[in-house]
Amino acid sequence: MTEQSNTAESRLITIASGKGGVGKTWLSVTLAHALASAGAKTLLFDGDLGLANVDIQLGLMPESDLGAVIAGGALMADVVTPFKDNAGVGFDVIAGKSGSGALGSLAAATLVSLRDGLAAMAPDYDHVLLDLAAGVDPAVTTLSDHGGRVIVVMTGDPTSLTDAYAFIKLAVGRNPDANIAIVVNNVASKRDGEKAYEAIKRAAEGFLKISPPLLGIIKSDSKVVDAIRAQMPLLARHPQAEAAQDVKALAASLMA
Repeated sequence: MTEQSNTAESRLITIASGKGGVGKTWLSVTLAHALASAGAKTLLFDGDLGLANVDIQLGLMPESDLGAVIAGGALMADVVTPFKDNAGVGFDVIAGKSGSGALGSLAAATLVSLRDGLAAMAPDYDHVLLDLAAGVDPAVTTLSDHGGRVIVVMTGDPTSLTDAYAFIKLAVGRNPDANIAIVVNNVASKRDGEKAYEAIKRAAEGFLKISPPLLGIIKSDSKVVDAIRAQMPLLARHPQAEAAQDVKALAASLMA
């Protein structure tokens, strides 16, 4: 793994997962809010065109979205939608376009253009989070290959581990110096999270000869579902929730 440098690309953070259902988008939204709450200027990019739902989780009604950029009628900066909670804490969002088709159907040149567009915006932000589609589609790995950090989200489920490893293998195959870290989400205890991490670490060390660090563990919390149903970030709805504290600790580690 390489040290982060203070470049535009180093401000890009992909939130990825080998499979769906691990809470990747929820984590992206909550982490963006936690970073903003800590004073970091943050942009959240919803790169899952087929199942885009960042705007839904935040209760936003964007006037424009990523679809306009792909169609050629707008620049990335033109489709930014600001979000603010009731306390005035906010961050910027580039909404996806749900149901418009997967990024995998886009030409490679278009994907590279989107990635470069985000890199061009990065100097205006402290952190740019990319919430990408679950899986190992070439579009996901192309957008992740930006010189910044890649956070792989997994749970304690064995299939999640297998799919997370598959994503890491492809990412490292594209870029042996990829800056990959692990977040274990939705586990009953810190120990359960550590066990899941040790399993993925052993696989990565044994077969890929890398040792991705553990960036954070997010414990299961019933208040997460309540916040999603209310279309509010967890830190606004239940700021003292255990999962909220875990994400705040994750944000602090990113800002250190």
